[in-house]
Amino acid sequence: MATNGAQSKAGDWRNHKRVLLPPIRDLHRLEVYEAHGGYQTLREVLTSDRWDPKSVIEEVKKSKLRGRGGAGFPTGLKWSFMPPVDDRPRFLCCNGDESEPGTFKDRQLMEFNPHQIFEGILIACYAMSVRTCYLYVRGEFARWIEHMERELEKLYAKGYVGKNIMGTDFSADIVIHKGAGAYICGEESSLMESVEGKRAYPRIKPPFPAQRGLWGYPTTINNVETLANVPLILRNGGEWFASIGAPNHPGPVLYGISGHVNRPGVYEYPTGMLITDLIYEVAGGIRGGKKLKAVIPGGSSTPPLRADMIDGVTMDAESLREAGSMMGTAGLLVLDEDTDMVSWLRRVAHFYAHESCGQCTPCREGTGWLENILTRIEEGEGRLRDLDLLLDLCDQMEGRTVCALADAAAWPVRYTILRFREEFEARCKPSLVPTGIDLTPTG
Repeated sequence: MATNGAQSKAGDWRNHKRVLLPPIRDLHRLEVYEAHGGYQTLREVLTSDRWDPKSVIEEVKKSKLRGRGGAGFPTGLKWSFMPPVDDRPRFLCCNGDESEPGTFKDRQLMEFNPHQIFEGILIACYAMSVRTCYLYVRGEFARWIEHMERELEKLYAKGYVGKNIMGTDFSADIVIHKGAGAYICGEESSLMESVEGKRAYPRIKPPFPAQRGLWGYPTTINNVETLANVPLILRNGGEWFASIGAPNHPGPVLYGISGHVNRPGVYEYPTGMLITDLIYEVAGGIRGGKKLKAVIPGGSSTPPLRADMIDGVTMDAESLREAGSMMGTAGLLVLDEDTDMVSWLRRVAHFYAHESCGQCTPCREGTGWLENILTRIEEGEGRLRDLDLLLDLCDQMEGRTVCALADAAAWPVRYTILRFREEFEARCKPSLVPTGIDLTPTG
């Protein structure tokens, strides 16, 4: 597909050497991971005079690593928000509650390269003087949880986790916590409520987790893929990481490509990839030789882009913001020309209505109304005025709740209607009240 001379920010991406999911057989086993240099970076951090907690944080800042869980916040900056060390407990939460529709990359790391996650967790614990990390994984990932627990037992037995790690005075525990499969637990404060054994209601912020997190103590929350990048940064240097991909959103990233493509899957490449390269070269193009209709670039909550909007757009925060969407989790959902956008949007709305925790009225009521109205339109009973009613509902939901689930539900509705309105109008009956008629009562 032509890109009008647009340039990828990913450099020589075709020759990219995979570092998050390297092609090494049985890498999930401790002995194999160690044979390929695993835990040497942790050992150097703990035993070398080169590293102390502050210098580790500065190196992560230098790398410009941004969170891979959806928000894209600078990781080193987040770590620096932890208060000075005192006699209070401090916690790290590794968020493996991967539940955004269209996102399926964290489970690949947990299945094929869990020790890189563990090593990243331990380095992060050292950098923030944390003694306990909760690795929160959604319960449906039973297979991955079981094999991570087996590997974690090996780490305890070898002295890589627990007291006096590798013979040093640094101690840290890793606890794998099984979630119950609620989407809301992917939100950081809901995750903490769940770990505490409570119903997963999001917390009002401020105070932020670094000030008042788990059980009221300082806490940092990072995504699985984010922490898996940390050993790479410390091993190769922050400047190396910052040189990969888009300058302001650098590093390798796992792209989860699904939908109407010939080769769906998880692919590791630098940030800044052209969306057209990902669809037509990496994923083998649209199945059946059909035309592209839309791309949702970062999971179901990110605004969809029409086919005529993606030319020259690259997978990084700045480019996608200019195009009218977001990077999110880099989970690209590709829709072909035969996709019924009304049906697609109704299914997305059903998901968010089902997953709303119900704490906030605009979200609890609004997500249900979005689904009801879209169902009415899909069944041929909608009116043209329903489209403006849906947009008005989005106005009443966005930015009016404790967490961003209401926004995540409203954005696909708003932007799918705005960018594919003719398709929705074709499914609606004319409104009963003709436009242009003044119905104001007269004396």
